[in-house]
Amino acid sequence: MSIHEEHADAHLLIVDDDQRIRELLQKFLARNGFLVTGAKDAAHARRLLTGLEFDMLIIDIMMPGEDGFTLTKYLRRTLTTPILLLTAKGDTDDRIKGLEMGADDYLPKPFEPKELLLRVNAILRRLPKTNIVVEPPKTLQLAEFRYDVTRGELWKGEERIRLTATETALMRIFAANAHVSVSREKLVNDLGKGDGSAQERAIDVQITRLRRKLEAEPKQPRYLQTIRGAGYMLAPD
Repeated sequence: MSIHEEHADAHLLIVDDDQRIRELLQKFLARNGFLVTGAKDAAHARRLLTGLEFDMLIIDIMMPGEDGFTLTKYLRRTLTTPILLLTAKGDTDDRIKGLEMGADDYLPKPFEPKELLLRVNAILRRLPKTNIVVEPPKTLQLAEFRYDVTRGELWKGEERIRLTATETALMRIFAANAHVSVSREKLVNDLGKGDGSAQERAIDVQITRLRRKLEAEPKQPRYLQTIRGAGYMLAPD
């Protein structure tokens, strides 16, 4: 089944604590032309949303900690991105509650992946055309390096620079706050590393490693700067 041509390359975020279901849906939707990112819980989703823009969010309701209802209500304060809720609960009260929280649609488990695909396409078709035109990837230039904000990738010419998971997360945070200093405390919190001076020192180590990958002179950084008394700042061209 092919997707509507206007929706090709739409970026979807799937938030589900069940790794098996999350990966199954990611693979299925990717095969149907979507760019798909997965988040294991609400906190993970929030971190991704600080640095990336999505065309649609698919959120499971029954998650440990912050559930899908609460996350949807929180996101609706600032986002108009379409939200499709997934849940094992299919009764009317839960469906109404989800819609009241700001969801655009509701799909009870178990469901056929093709039904999810139909729901996704139906929601995207309702969006104004100006919201679903595929834009060129947003990039930040750092001399000979290029950071693709949408995909979270660092490139040097035609060569992709391998980043660890922590380095990728750091770049997303810095890219979302370009030319603005980010405190070590905020970095620790956003990365979910806990608190304390030991964790802040660990951030310093990660920054040093990241500089080796994107700075011509890591000991005299031009792009990933230390702001005395404030933290660190990414200063792209």
